[in-house]
Amino acid sequence: MADVNRGNRPLSPFMLGQVYRLQLTSLTSLMHRVTGVGLTLGGFLLVWWLLAAATGPESFAFIDGILTSWLGGLVMIGLLAALWYHFCNGVRHLVWDAGYGYEIGVAEQSGYAVIAATAALTVLTLIAAFV
Repeated sequence: MADVNRGNRPLSPFMLGQVYRLQLTSLTSLMHRVTGVGLTLGGFLLVWWLLAAATGPESFAFIDGILTSWLGGLVMIGLLAALWYHFCNGVRHLVWDAGYGYEIGVAEQSGYAVIAATAALTVLTLIAAFV
């Protein structure tokens, strides 16, 4: 049977900006998944680098040239930030799994804390690596 009230239904929440405002907890959850995928791709990059080192000097020079270029440096900084974000947000999820921090205000504050900790730890790691 045809649905005669099809036009009266609410719009789907995926229509960002029109109906649904993206919440910080939703954004941090999405970014946790994105950084997980990014870290997996970074793991493949590490395996490629190790295989090239085991294969010979020509193979290693190729991948090392890519990784030490300015673009490779940006990728490495991005992977470092993804690693710290994934770690900090994972700790946040462990706290949630223990049954704490579900209140709306606390969940939002912990989301901001994860973002701030990610930035601080990334910068501190870069300082420690290059000083």
